[in-house]
Amino acid sequence: MPGKAFLFLAIFMFYIYILYSERSNIYYTGYTSDFVRRLLEHNSSIGVTFTSKHRPWMLKAVFSCSEVEAEAIRIERFIKKQKSKNLIERMIEGDVLHGPLAQLVRVPQVRD
Repeated sequence: MPGKAFLFLAIFMFYIYILYSERSNIYYTGYTSDFVRRLLEHNSSIGVTFTSKHRPWMLKAVFSCSEVEAEAIRIERFIKKQKSKNLIERMIEGDVLHGPLAQLVRVPQVRD
């Protein structure tokens, strides 16, 4: 449309992601704005970290969380405080989430 200015807003989203180490049979949960980059970092970063000890990692699930980083941090901490492999596996399986996790929306392209 000539003479009209369009405003396009890019929505910046934070995600909760779940990784799995088959070698160690453990899950890792984190938050990020770029889950593909984070997976690569977990599998290739230099230095000794928790995730470097359990490589390779597979991306098991990703959930869109919030446009607010503090909210993503709050949900990530909630999940980690549960210390529940069962909760993580229910999230991966697609069970209905309740309470603080009810706002999470599964990113459908990410499947094993």
